[in-house]
Amino acid sequence: MHIHILGICGTFMGGLAALARQAGHKVTGCDASVYPPMSDQLQSLGIDLIEGYSADQLSLKPDMWVIGNVVSRVHVDAQTPKFPLMEALLEQGLPYTSGPQWLSEHVLHTPSNPHHVIAVAGTHGKTTTTAMLTWVLECAGLAPGFLVGGVPLNFNISARLGTPGKLKRAPFVIEADEYDTAFFDKRSKFVHYKPRTAILNNLEFDHADIFENLAAIERQFHHLVRTVPRSGEIVVNADERSLERVLAQGVWSGVSRFGMSEIANWQARGEANEFEVIHNSRVVANVNWSLSGVHNQMNALASIAAAAHLGVDPVQAASALQSFMNVKRRMEIKGFVGGAPGTATAITVYDDFAHHPTAIETTLEGLRKKVGKNARILAVFEARSNTMKLGSMNSLLPQSLAAADISFCHSQGLDWSPGEVLTPLGKKAVVTQNLETLVNAVVQQAKPGDHILCMSNGSFGGIHDKLLKGLAKH
Repeated sequence: MHIHILGICGTFMGGLAALARQAGHKVTGCDASVYPPMSDQLQSLGIDLIEGYSADQLSLKPDMWVIGNVVSRVHVDAQTPKFPLMEALLEQGLPYTSGPQWLSEHVLHTPSNPHHVIAVAGTHGKTTTTAMLTWVLECAGLAPGFLVGGVPLNFNISARLGTPGKLKRAPFVIEADEYDTAFFDKRSKFVHYKPRTAILNNLEFDHADIFENLAAIERQFHHLVRTVPRSGEIVVNADERSLERVLAQGVWSGVSRFGMSEIANWQARGEANEFEVIHNSRVVANVNWSLSGVHNQMNALASIAAAAHLGVDPVQAASALQSFMNVKRRMEIKGFVGGAPGTATAITVYDDFAHHPTAIETTLEGLRKKVGKNARILAVFEARSNTMKLGSMNSLLPQSLAAADISFCHSQGLDWSPGEVLTPLGKKAVVTQNLETLVNAVVQQAKPGDHILCMSNGSFGGIHDKLLKGLAKH
């Protein structure tokens, strides 16, 4: 089959393209910005990329057009569609489908090779937990396939098919996003995956551009619950009231709970980087690893519980976590200035994907535990997600940044004032007009031994390199 993917350089669609190519399909694609690293990864697989969405791509005549959710019916002006190729497809009545639906029908649930799909859902921690669970299954010899919304450092690729192994159904671990599927399918992506094991990590309000309120997201999560078979298992965070409300709407499969709550049958005892794993009141394993933060401790519990559903012993799972290397852009160190790593004079610059207030708070708390109470943390935050741009969660920002010694943000492109929102932080908040002045402000404030944490769900204008160069000069 020849498929042509619209929006191929997105994380999900790029991963889908890689899987389709590995499965033997011919793959081509287009995007408005064909850029590294995804463009390099796709071209190395022999996938031809086209810049833009011009209608002359109809001459490719693929068997199926696969539409990414970046594509819409938006018009640049009254006469000019933003995606003329899509308009042409509709006019000519050509076959098209969404990325999640194509993946489900042609990879995950083919009659000749049905998979045991493990879907990892939640407002936070999806990418890390997906990578973590995949590594546990890999170390257990199950050779899982996977599709992750990032690059797991243990694999250095975002997607692969996996191979048939010990299980009747080959395992496939997928990051299960609640964002909508396509402009013509407003259901969450994860309803297409039909998992036999589902992790529900947490659930908060997010994606204010498509969801009216938290109840609307809970409804989508319950659609996912409805797709799990009776022999399947839902691994759910027992500390989340929103998830208990989801289950209260009806559940037809096994349920396993993890967390701090008394009703959790998977619990952790000890510090986040060294703890006992307790299952049904009995210590079953010990985790000693490099990750910090209670959120990662919870991710580990979810991974161990889900792996147990596939027959992996908790001791084996805990052993695998000791060599887990996390994901790019998760507390990733971008460089040092002023001294060797770990010395009192070194200024360390980090990159992290955190963009929701809760993720910002937990990321900062994790770094604080790692560096100690006496080290200074400079938090550099970009309000880039649709939810943050709309200002839907502004009131939570001061609390989420409280663990930082100084917080920096620029106001460029925002309809709300970060200066006003961050007023409760007083002198601990610095707001600038644009990225350039933001970099200069951070450089001027930085001192030997500082930890500079940059947080954004985008490239943040290459701020990491700019900071490192500015600090070196300063």
